[in-house]
This record gives sequence, C-alpha cells and structure tokens, in this order.
Amino acid sequence: MDDKTLSCDVLIVGGGPAGLSVASTLPDDVKTVIVHQDQEIGLPIRTSGACWLQDVERLGIPQDMCKRMASTEVFSDNEQATLDLGEVVPVILDTPRLYKWLAQQSDHKDRQLLLGTKFLTTRARTDGRYASTIRSRDRTEMQVISTYIVDGSGWHFSVLDALGLVAKPERLAVGTEYEYPLGQNPPDRVIAFAGKKVPAGYGWAFPTAQGSVRIGVGVLQPDTDQSPRKLLDAVVQDKPYLARLGLDLSGTPVVHGGILPSVAYGERLVFGNVIRVGDCANFATPTIGEGIRVCIELGRLLGEELGQAVRTGQRKPLKRYERICRRKLARDYKWGFLVNRRAARYKPANWNAAVRRMRQVGPEALVATFRGEFPLIKIMQISRNLIWLLIRARWRRLRAALGRG
Repeated sequence: MDDKTLSCDVLIVGGGPAGLSVASTLPDDVKTVIVHQDQEIGLPIRTSGACWLQDVERLGIPQDMCKRMASTEVFSDNEQATLDLGEVVPVILDTPRLYKWLAQQSDHKDRQLLLGTKFLTTRARTDGRYASTIRSRDRTEMQVISTYIVDGSGWHFSVLDALGLVAKPERLAVGTEYEYPLGQNPPDRVIAFAGKKVPAGYGWAFPTAQGSVRIGVGVLQPDTDQSPRKLLDAVVQDKPYLARLGLDLSGTPVVHGGILPSVAYGERLVFGNVIRVGDCANFATPTIGEGIRVCIELGRLLGEELGQAVRTGQRKPLKRYERICRRKLARDYKWGFLVNRRAARYKPANWNAAVRRMRQVGPEALVATFRGEFPLIKIMQISRNLIWLLIRARWRRLRAALGRG
C-alpha cells in the first residue's frame, strides 16, 4: 500500500449517530475507517434533536445531554391544544455533544476517523473487496480498500447510489431552523404548528440546554415546491402569529438546515458486503421524523452483527441484523407512512380537526403516533377512539339540526 491507500475491514461512510454507533460496538481489533464530510463531529447542526427521556435512559445517554420538556402544545389556524402525554417525557438532545460522545465510544479501538473528507465513489474488486475513492478538503484523493462498507450517508445514499443498488429517494423532508437567545421564552415548553403557514409540513419551536430557543419549519418535497426557509421567514416576521404561539424572538439567529428521506421503509438493508443504516435505511420515524434513538439502537446492533461477520466470514449475522430491523420497523413504519401521506395532503380545515382530536384522544394514542409505534392493540385502541369521536361529532350535529328544525 502507498501513502494514498488505506486498507481496513470496515469502511463507514458517514459520521452521524448511525455510523458512529456502528463503530462503537464493532470488536476492538476490527480495523475501521470512518469517512465524514464535515470538519467536526456534530457540527453543523442538521437535526432538531427531538427524543424521549425513556430512550435516553435505555440507551445510556448521559442525561446532561438533553433538555426535558414540561409541556407540549400544538397549534393550527383556529385551534390549540395542550397535549397530555402521560408518563412519557419529550426531550431535546444536545446533538453536537451527543455525537462527540458517540464518537468517543470507539476512540480506543482500531479505528481511524477522517474528518472533512468526502466519499466520491466505490467499485467491487475481483477479490471481493471494495476500492473506494475519497477526497479531503485540500482536494487530495485517496483509496480505501475494505471488505465491508456501511452506508450511513443519510439522504445522499452515497454508496448505494455509486454501486447502483438503491436509487436516491425522490421524496424528502427538508427543514430549516433559526436559533435565537432564549430571552423571555419558557425554558421547558415545546410547540408544533401547522396550517396555512406550513403547507405540506409543520413547524416547531423549543428551548435548548444552551440557553437558546429554536424555531423551525419542515416541508415535504416534491409534495410542495415551497422553500422551508421562506416559510420560516414569514413566520418569524409575523409578530401577531408569534404572539399567538407565545414566542418572543429577538436578535440575529443562527441558521440550521437538514434533509431526511420521506419514503416507505425498504426492508432490504444488506447487499452482499454493503450494508445500510440510519437515515439511509429510512430509520427516521415517518410521522414526525425523529430518528436519533433508532439510529443509535440499530447502529449498535449492526456493529455487533458486523463484528461477527468479520470474524467468521459468514453472512448470517448481517441477515440477522436485517431481520431484526424488519421485525422492529416494517409494520410500524407502514402505518406511520400512511399517516405521513395523509398529513401531507391536509388543508387548514383538516389541521383544525386534527388538533381538536388531539385534545380528546388519550396519551397512549398520541405517544404511539408521535413515536411511530403501531402494534395491533394500539391500532385497535386508536381506531376505536377515533370512531367514537366521529360518532359523537355527528350526534352533536344531528342534535343541532333537530334543534333548528
């Protein structure tokens, strides 16, 4: 090997939560190279960091890396609701610190982290290994020879696209966030808003652990051709609307932006020695697009199974990873994607009705929908509650009509 060629067992493309979690559970002696396009882990910020306290505890994430929310509110054009989530506590993760912490979990291993380095392409060699071309910020190109490649490149689908295995997603959730000083805003309140201000999407606002408040807008493209940044500008410039949301924004904001695939869950994750994980595997929930917890959990699973594959040369561990992911996600995400598709077609009147329903359904149904978890018993409960609400609404209309008669 020359000084422009690296050799490893596993090449991980992408230093986000999924790729870093894979590296964290690979055996210490498995030689690993991580290629990450940004010059620093966790920056720039590309995600809101929404999560749940129960998952933070289950995954062993230090709790000082999240901010607990005490209240959750939703707004449509004509309706407002404070949601009862029961014992479930939403949190906002400090993603730069969290991602750095995830990276540290593999610092002691035979792992090389290449920052500010772009994956360009790859090809299969005749010996069964892969030759990947990467480029540093100074335009220097290198070759990485690996037995396995993990595609954790998010919506880019970099490896899968280069090998012609899976086409890049055509439907994307595109978001823009502004971060302001916290000021007089409540330190533990998260809100969501939808309707005329955000066609084919929704907006959000929440405080952070760093003494700031972030407000964002996300839309589904090509469901709409609207720019999330222009929509967000219209929101933050509308003082009466901000007052209705209970927000007081001042100063020059820091701008964040991110993109997620918004397509149906694809059950095939393993293509020989190429494996996908994270957003590239559509792990973000199709309902509200929060996927860090899923990326960490299933990234760790892939690291364990891939370690077994490296040591034994067998494909069974990778197929087990694919099977466990399918069992965990396929059914729930099918229902969640139906919710996603329906919400994308909502008009303002539909959002008003949706917020009214949120005031009346129980915590279990709300949490299940937000988390994208739809086991049969919860589907039956949600359906029963919605049918009962529809019956009550129609009965009220009938009584009103009879009264007028």
